[in-house]
Amino acid sequence: MKAFTKTKYGGPEILQLEEIEKPSLKPGHILVKVSANSANPADWHTLRGKPFFARFSFGLFKPTVKILGADFAGVVEEVGNDVMNFKVGDRVFGETLTGGTFAEYACLPANVCALMPEGIDFPEMASVPIAGLTALQALTTHGHLREGESVLINGSSGGVGHFTVQIAKAYGAIVTAVCSSRNIDFVKI
Repeated sequence: MKAFTKTKYGGPEILQLEEIEKPSLKPGHILVKVSANSANPADWHTLRGKPFFARFSFGLFKPTVKILGADFAGVVEEVGNDVMNFKVGDRVFGETLTGGTFAEYACLPANVCALMPEGIDFPEMASVPIAGLTALQALTTHGHLREGESVLINGSSGGVGHFTVQIAKAYGAIVTAVCSSRNIDFVKI
């Protein structure tokens, strides 16, 4: 299978498209044929090894994980032991901060995956996980947002910001969105 790999920290120029071995299925995991993925700040930090404290998770002097990639969408090819929620052929999406999705196939813990809604394509779903979860957690876990409350969303046209606007509106909040003048039409609801 083909995968974008890295053996040192740096910018995008250090990535190589390589032919590597397809991952083996593990218990509690699913093997996904990746149809789409998205690049986000988590991938950028992992690629560069910056901020430096990120290296405590990803390798102090060189990366311990060869394949980059967190967000993905694809089709289940195989299902491991103890996996009950998925079957071969299911369309799934999710994220894994341990990397491995910038490849044709990824072996992923079933608990980081979810079924894709009908009628939505792979590229759209691959762009949801990290940004969407960050927005949801900011509003509900940390902000304890309740219906009728007012919320100010600075950077509302960004990756997390545009999800935050939509989720806050869905929760019944009164939203004030801040963005540059060129993005006003994008942010309006």
